[in-house]
Amino acid sequence: MAVTHEIRYNSHPEDFKGYDTTRLRKEFLIQDLFEEGNIKLVYSMIDRYIVGGAKPKAGEKMLLETIDPLKAEYFLERRELGVICVGGKGKVTVDGTVYDMNYKDALYVGRGAKEVYFEGDDALFYINSAPAHKQCPTKQVTLGDANVLHLGSLETSNHRDVNQMLINGIVETCQLQMGMTELKPGSVWNTMPAHTHSRRMEAYFYFEVPTEQAVCHFMGQPQETRHIWMQNHEAVLSPDWSIHSAAGTSNYIFIWGMAGENLDYADMDIHKITDLK
Repeated sequence: MAVTHEIRYNSHPEDFKGYDTTRLRKEFLIQDLFEEGNIKLVYSMIDRYIVGGAKPKAGEKMLLETIDPLKAEYFLERRELGVICVGGKGKVTVDGTVYDMNYKDALYVGRGAKEVYFEGDDALFYINSAPAHKQCPTKQVTLGDANVLHLGSLETSNHRDVNQMLINGIVETCQLQMGMTELKPGSVWNTMPAHTHSRRMEAYFYFEVPTEQAVCHFMGQPQETRHIWMQNHEAVLSPDWSIHSAAGTSNYIFIWGMAGENLDYADMDIHKITDLK
């Protein structure tokens, strides 16, 4: 078993305008999250956010070890953690307490937890982590526990359920927020109208993208947008100055994770569809 990591640096919006496709994908797209027997982590300088994936080997437990950029004795010494099971089912053990994780279950782990283990013969765990200045209780959340927003319509191709899971009112967190949006059949746009939020960054993870289908993710300033074509089980980073929206060649599910200086889900600047360029 190994915990591997890489570092992604922040980008200025003026520099972003000159990125070609290769550079755009290198800076923001996160691929190959699930390597059997490994925990893969991407440490982003955008709000010091971490995106990762864990795929345990059958019969083995994987410890979430600290990584050098954290300069910490253990991974959650100064951080909080969100985990969502995106394949099969398994277990997450936090300081001796076992949480049985079914498909689409979420788990919030507060600052100060010293040992986090992942296990499950067919489990895939998607991981987000953010710095935390206070300790909050560890709590498991199922889809049945989520606050569900029914948004959009089939006529505008964005009929969707937004499942707010690790968010105020459901779980006490320091700054991390996570949830899962499920698009209805016939709908392909996830977030429209597009928006930015200057007080927090965001990461998207796409899954249940059917074989031979893809998602076209849009990012950048509203008047200077770019796109990244994405496949199943891939994630993308969005700085605070960037929109984050996508259309797929089929309906799909995506997990959104956020961190910044506020916990107000509705704090965003909406940009009219007709103003996007």
